[in-house]
Amino acid sequence: MNIPPSQKLRVTWALKTSFIADALAMPVHWYYQPMEIERAFTGGIQRFEAAPEFHPSSIMSLHSKQKGGRQSAKGGLDQAPQVVGDIILKGKAQLWDTPNVHYHQGMQAGENTLNAHCARVLMRTLASSSQPYDRQAFVNAYIDFMTKSPAAHPDTYAESYHRGFFANLAQGREPENCAMITHDTASIGALVTIAPLVFSERLKGISEADIKIACRAHLALTHPDESLMRVCDSYVQLLCALMEGPDEVSTKALLLEASIGLTSTHLAGLLKRNVPDSQVIGQVFSRACYISDSWPIVLYLAYKYQGDPWQALRVNTNLGGDNVHRGIVLGTLLGLQSDTVATSWFEQLVDHKEIAVEIEALISVANAAKS
Repeated sequence: MNIPPSQKLRVTWALKTSFIADALAMPVHWYYQPMEIERAFTGGIQRFEAAPEFHPSSIMSLHSKQKGGRQSAKGGLDQAPQVVGDIILKGKAQLWDTPNVHYHQGMQAGENTLNAHCARVLMRTLASSSQPYDRQAFVNAYIDFMTKSPAAHPDTYAESYHRGFFANLAQGREPENCAMITHDTASIGALVTIAPLVFSERLKGISEADIKIACRAHLALTHPDESLMRVCDSYVQLLCALMEGPDEVSTKALLLEASIGLTSTHLAGLLKRNVPDSQVIGQVFSRACYISDSWPIVLYLAYKYQGDPWQALRVNTNLGGDNVHRGIVLGTLLGLQSDTVATSWFEQLVDHKEIAVEIEALISVANAAKS
C-alpha cells in the first residue's frame, strides 16, 4: 500500500518550512533583547539576512572549546583535547576567543545552521536504507560529518552536546556512550532531528509507540534527559496526528493537549488572555534554550498564528533567544498544515536544491519500504 499523496505533501512542506525557519532566525540567534534585533535590522527580520559581524549578546568566548558547557574557573585551560578546531569546527577555533563574535559568523542569507545540517545527515541516513532507523548508522554518519576537513557546513558554533560528545569520543568511549550531561542538556535543540525520524518511520507504517522508542534511543546518543524524553514523546504524538491532516479545530486541540503535564502555565488560559507576545516570550517563558520554556513557546505560537505561519516564524525570530531551534520545531508543525511558507521561501535557501533531493529521497525510500 502506497503512502497517500496528501501525506507526502504535508511531510515535504513540514521539512522545507523547518529549514526556512532556521535560516530566517539565524542572523539574530541568541539575541536576548528584542531592541537589539531592531537596532541591527530596522523593523526586525522580515526576510533571509546574513549574520552581522557584531553580536550584542554573544558569550561564545566563555564557552569551553574542550567540552560541553562553559570554560572552567581556571581560565578555560581544561586538561582535555581541544574539540573545537582540532576535532570539529576545523579552522574556527580562533573565532571563539573574541567577545561579541556572532555564533554564526560569516554565514550568508539563506544558509542553515549546524543543527539543521545534522537533521540533513539523519535524512540522508534514513534514505540510505528501507529498514527501520539504525542508531549505529546515524552515529557513524554524524561523526563523519562533524569531523570533515574542511568543515562540511558553514557554521561557527556547536552547542554543548556536540562538544561534549566529541570530548568523550576523544577519550576513547564508544560512540553510543559519548553523550555528556551539562546544564543545558534538556534543550529545544535536541528536537531538531526528531521530525525527519518520525516522518520516515511513520511513512513506513511503523506504529507511534515504536517511533517513540526509536526517538528516545536517538536522543540518548546526545541528550540523555528524562524530562526531555517526555517532551519528545509528546512531539512524536503531535507529529503523527498532524500527518493525518486534521481540521483547524482539531489541530488546535492537539496543540493544547501537547502541553499538558509539560508546563506549569495553563496554555489555553494564556491564549484566552491575549497577552502581548513580548510578555509571553521573555516574561512568562524564558527565551533561552531550556525545554521547560521553549516547548510551550512553540505550541503557543503554533496555536496563535495557525492561520498565518509566516507571521508565526517572524514573531519567533524577532523575539530572540534560542529562536533558531524553536523555529525549526515550530516550522515543522506549521508546515504540516500549510504550504504557504514553503512555496514562497524555500527556493531562496542556499542549499534548496540539495535539501529538496534529500526530502524526496527520504519519502521515496519510505514509500518503497511500505510497498
